[in-house]
Amino acid sequence: MSLIAGSYEKFIWGFKLKPLKHNDSQEALTLIPLFSYPAHLAPITTAAAAGPAAASGSSDDTIHIYDIPSASSLGSLHHHTSSVTSLSFFTPPSLSFPRNLLSAAADGSVCIFDADPFVHLKTVWAHKKGVNDLSIHPSGKLALTVGRDECLAMLNLVRGRRSFYCRLGKEASLVKFDLGGERFFMVTEEKVGIHQAEDARLVTELECRKRVLCAASGENELLFTGGEDRNITAWDTNSGKLAYCIEDAHSARVKGIVVLTRNDDDVNDPYLLASASSDGVIRVWDVRMAVKEKPNPLAEANTKSRLTCLAGSSLKSLKRPQMGNNVPREKPGAAGEGSQE
Repeated sequence: MSLIAGSYEKFIWGFKLKPLKHNDSQEALTLIPLFSYPAHLAPITTAAAAGPAAASGSSDDTIHIYDIPSASSLGSLHHHTSSVTSLSFFTPPSLSFPRNLLSAAADGSVCIFDADPFVHLKTVWAHKKGVNDLSIHPSGKLALTVGRDECLAMLNLVRGRRSFYCRLGKEASLVKFDLGGERFFMVTEEKVGIHQAEDARLVTELECRKRVLCAASGENELLFTGGEDRNITAWDTNSGKLAYCIEDAHSARVKGIVVLTRNDDDVNDPYLLASASSDGVIRVWDVRMAVKEKPNPLAEANTKSRLTCLAGSSLKSLKRPQMGNNVPREKPGAAGEGSQE
């Protein structure tokens, strides 16, 4: 597993989670630094990771691309003319590395890139004001965005255009699909609305204690939220009730959550969740322990910087080829392919 974190101090941080040597416990883990350097000219606002690839966006209007296994930079993208606010990779189930990268900016635009090589395919104007967040459907055919214009937009990624646009009445800060793509959730201050993806019907609404700053979908219809209450809260999205909570997971605001559950048949693998705080600390948890009592972190790293975002790549991705290798593949009908028309 690898983690990528960005900070106000313009630094990008890369870590790899590995078992401790000479330890018989499978749950004894450590975060090993992969790289750390000032990647941008302004604070980093967003990060994304998938397989061996990672990306960071900044207030300097640029996107930087990284190859995680080699801990190297692959260059930068300069297609936005305002702050990059959100990044998301799309990886088809048949591939072990991303097929597309989507980026959103403070001027309301969304750029679609081919991820191998990183070529700009299309720019879609999704909102009249800045885009706060975007989420790609697991099919890769559409994406949802929310913006400062208090609207929700749907993007047709096959045709490369906006296909739906509606006013919410309130500004949503986050929008995410669940793992199956059947539902999506939107965050507005301390409230989280769970919606059906088919017709956007509101299923249930979650009431958090304080403002939610980050969220991530997990297995078994769970949704993890973090924010100004410094807790990591797991919600049952079917009932809308609290499943469990890691109280005081950090000493400051939680700015990023990444769910890293292994996708294989070994039931002994820990169910891992990583979190980052504005005090610079990154922690890794086994969420199964939180059901019984407050768990201790399995691993911890202190960047001593003001972290703004966190992204992660799955445990099995580190065994995949490095970005840039000439690996033959079939290009599926996914995000961005039809947008060249």
